[in-house]
Amino acid sequence: MPGDDVREAVRVAVEAVPTLPFLPELPARGPGADMIGRTLGMLVELYARVEPSGWRFGDRPGRDTRRARAFLAQDLDTLEEFTQGYEGPLKVQVVGPWTLAASVELRGGEAALSDPGACRDLTASLTEGLRLHLADLARRVPGARPVLQLDEPSLTAVLLGRIRSASGYRTHRAVDRAVVEGALREVVETARAAGAAVIAHSCAPAVPFALLRRAGVSGVSFDFSLLTEREWDAIGEAVEAGTVLLAGVVPGTDAGTGAAGGSAAAGGGPGAAASGTGRGSGTGSTALSDPAGSVSGVRSLWRGLGLSPGTLAESVVVTPACGLAGASPGYARAALTHCAKAARTLVDDPE
Repeated sequence: MPGDDVREAVRVAVEAVPTLPFLPELPARGPGADMIGRTLGMLVELYARVEPSGWRFGDRPGRDTRRARAFLAQDLDTLEEFTQGYEGPLKVQVVGPWTLAASVELRGGEAALSDPGACRDLTASLTEGLRLHLADLARRVPGARPVLQLDEPSLTAVLLGRIRSASGYRTHRAVDRAVVEGALREVVETARAAGAAVIAHSCAPAVPFALLRRAGVSGVSFDFSLLTEREWDAIGEAVEAGTVLLAGVVPGTDAGTGAAGGSAAAGGGPGAAASGTGRGSGTGSTALSDPAGSVSGVRSLWRGLGLSPGTLAESVVVTPACGLAGASPGYARAALTHCAKAARTLVDDPE
């Protein structure tokens, strides 16, 4: 979400989409409030600090780790205040193991992705930190049914060997798909054991729908504008297997094409709104003038796949294309409200 006002961001997260409130991220506050820093603050027995090149693992918790944990605690305190007595789905998000491995450096400066042992350690630390995070959420909001979003915008690049080395002159070797799937499954199973439904989000092209489904996620969130016919079969198989599609059809910014790290969520029951993380894209207010028009592409996809229109409300969640951190505060609220309205048109008029 945009800005640095935690109370206002949580207020919007609860009021704009009251059937699926969410824990916002506010990357404008600086390192530790960004999506990578927030997740690094959750790790157990692994610590990171900010270097000129980005986040890098260190030997002990320092100022940056403490700041990340303080931001998270403040945000959870505020969420707890605004959700007193709430019962229902509540969305939180963490960066998945592969985007984290591609984004954080080892002590020598290369991405953790370059070291299989470091990737295993990172996954183990993340699963334990996630378990503690979900337990804390359960204590704070006892009536919540957690929905965990795994942000994996770098997943496709990891699978295709497109993550650049520190020098920039080469790329790291592609990680075996079975290894990628295994690590994701470990995280998903930990979350599910804690009572959370898990969705995976990527705002990159060529989202690996089949791999994510095999890893056990309940839903996949993606930028609908990047979908190509190559993904149609995987989409159809996912829907028939019961996977929810979180279709990012509402632009993430209100002026041009923004770029921002961070995430947002929305909801509203079947066919409702949820969120993405990473880059905002698209142009503004014209896209928000017609809720039914926002989901016309989803209806076209359904017809192309030969799927029953009656399943739209059960299978599709309407979302921003990606995170809203690059938007104005007013647009962010309007976009979330628009998602819920667009979703309602799928319920009321699936044809």
